[in-house]
Amino acid sequence: MIVEASERFELPAPADDATALAFLRDPARSLAKVRFLRELAVSGHEVRGVLAVQLPMLGEVTLPFFSVLDVTPLGARLIPQALENERAWIEVGGEGQLKEAALAYVFVFRAHLQMPTAEKWGGEAFEKMVRAAASRTIARVAQELPRAVGEALEGGF
Repeated sequence: MIVEASERFELPAPADDATALAFLRDPARSLAKVRFLRELAVSGHEVRGVLAVQLPMLGEVTLPFFSVLDVTPLGARLIPQALENERAWIEVGGEGQLKEAALAYVFVFRAHLQMPTAEKWGGEAFEKMVRAAASRTIARVAQELPRAVGEALEGGF
């Protein structure tokens, strides 16, 4: 099962372009206040972490991710990488750009959840309930980003 959510938002940019670009290119700093991210680690251009969410009927689900940071002239891009041998994982991708006086972001989350094959009506109904709950949860995660990134930006440099 694959569940996807995305979020676009803008934040006021710091007055200094160099400071704004440094923030966009530093995921450890810009994502530091995102409460659902755990074990965030940046090593060179590799960004790894775990997204921890509560899913009704399943409890807490931890979804590891691995993305590559690509520095662009106007900011940076996160390019999601597939994780092999994981029953559940998430692609975290997106882009942040300096556009005039704003930091413009687009994030995309694509959760990969393995479920047992639904062979009977009850299994199919359960799968639909899990899909709906996962969709709502991933959407809430995406919607939290503007506040969390804004808090990190306000924290200063």
